[in-house]
Order: sequence, then C-alpha cells, then structure tokens
Amino acid sequence: MTSQTEMTQLRLRSLTGIGLMCVGVACLSVNDAFAKTLAVGYEPVQVLFLRNLIALPFAAIIAVAMGGRRALRSHRPGAHLVRGVLWLSAATLFFTGLRHLGLAEATTLVFAAPVFITALSALLLGEQVGWRRWSAVLVGFAGVLVVVRPGSAAFQPASLYPVATAVFYAALMISARWVDPRESVWTLMLYLVGAGALLGGLISPFVWTSIRPEDWWLFFGIALFGTAGMTMMTQALRFAPAAVVAPFDYTALLWATALGWLIWGDVPDLVTYIGAGIIALSGLFIVFRERQIT
Repeated sequence: MTSQTEMTQLRLRSLTGIGLMCVGVACLSVNDAFAKTLAVGYEPVQVLFLRNLIALPFAAIIAVAMGGRRALRSHRPGAHLVRGVLWLSAATLFFTGLRHLGLAEATTLVFAAPVFITALSALLLGEQVGWRRWSAVLVGFAGVLVVVRPGSAAFQPASLYPVATAVFYAALMISARWVDPRESVWTLMLYLVGAGALLGGLISPFVWTSIRPEDWWLFFGIALFGTAGMTMMTQALRFAPAAVVAPFDYTALLWATALGWLIWGDVPDLVTYIGAGIIALSGLFIVFRERQIT
C-alpha cells in the first residue's frame, strides 16, 4: 500500500517532469523560430553544422555531469553515425520547410511522428500492433491530410517537407534500438550532436555562405536553446513516465502559433487547427495505449 509520503513524492516528481517538459518544449520552439529566421539567408545544412559545432562542448559537459566519464564512450559508434544521418536529414527537411511555411503549420505536421513510429515499428521491426493503434495511425494520417490538403487550391508542396521530417524522425526514434543498451541517454545525445557536426562539416563547404556579423547571435541562440530544450525534455522523462509528460509536448503548437504571430504575423487557418487537433489526439492515444500494453 502506498503511503501518503510516497504519493506526495510521486506527485512532486510528476509536476517536476511536467515543468521540465513545458520549459524544454518552449526552448525548442524558440530554437525553431531562430532556425526559420536563419533559413532565409543560409542553407539548412550550414545552420545545422554551426548549431551542432557550437553546442558540442556544452553537450559533452552535460553528458559527463549527468552520466560520468563513461557517457563519452560508445560501444557501437556506427549506430550513432547512422542516427546522425537520420537526424541531419530530418532537421534539414524541417528547416527547408520553414522557409516556405508558417512555424505553427510546420510544427503541426512534425507531430505526426508518433503515428509514423507506430507504423514503422510494425512494418520494419515486425512488432505486434493491434487494431486500436492501427486505427489511431489511420486517424493521424487523416489529420495530416487535413493540414496538407492535397489536390486543393490551398495545397503547398512545401508542406511535404515537415511530413518527410516526421518520417525521418520516426526512423531516428526506432534506430535507438540499435544502440548498445549499456549506453545512457546522455551518450545518445552527445553522439547525436557530434555526428551532426561531423556530417554537417563534410557537406557545408559546398553550400557555404559567409556569416553576417549581425547573425552570429542567432547561431549561438539556436545552439543554446536547442541544447537546453533537449536536455530538459530528457530530464522530464527521468522524473515522470512518458504517459504523464507526453501530452505537454503538444504545448509546442501554442508556442509556435504565438511566435509565428509575433515575429511574422502568421495566423493558421481553422482547417490547420482542426488537423492539429486530430494529429494530437491520435498521437496521445498511441502513447497511452502503449503505456497500457507495457
């Protein structure tokens, strides 16, 4: 039987996890706003290279502080390189989409990732997915179609970029199973940033644009807020179960809408809000259903 003290501690941990998730999501939303600003004058891969290069020493410090020196070691560096390719592809597609779409619309479509994770887990890993989760997957796809509106006058081909981002992000999440189970989440974070810097450094010279002095603060800002956001969201999952904190990931839609309106005057239309609601409900059902199964 759970004592009153234990119940209080569980509530405090849950509240801490929720708070960390909300702040982390806000940081990543600011990160995306900076990325949208920079994507106008620089190729996405260059933005990502500098973002990861600046963030790398901070990621190393965080990894050592949270996981000790063993967090610096990888037992399967090849798996991290593959994950780096997936992550760089996802981020490049998303930043490209931000050039042409409003922040809220792009963010909404990326939230289809849980739908693709479920579908890819069944198709690529042979996991058993019951009819309830398959139904949620279909509903999620319907939400994507509502936002994208293929075949209508409102259709924008650029909306396919964040949809592709969601697919690559789903593959990235699934690829975590290829990493040695002895490695901590901090090792995954460090090597993801490192792989992004390495791969971005190989490609950036071919698309390099000289950095304007007034833009350097944006590059440092995207590194700071991106690293802070990932760290806080990771910590949130250490304090509380995913089913508790996952719903608050969708506060990104509020932040994206607010930032898009304040900075660019973008206001999503009603159809986008309806599609966002469908995608969010589908994703939340998948999270809670997986929680019940496990």
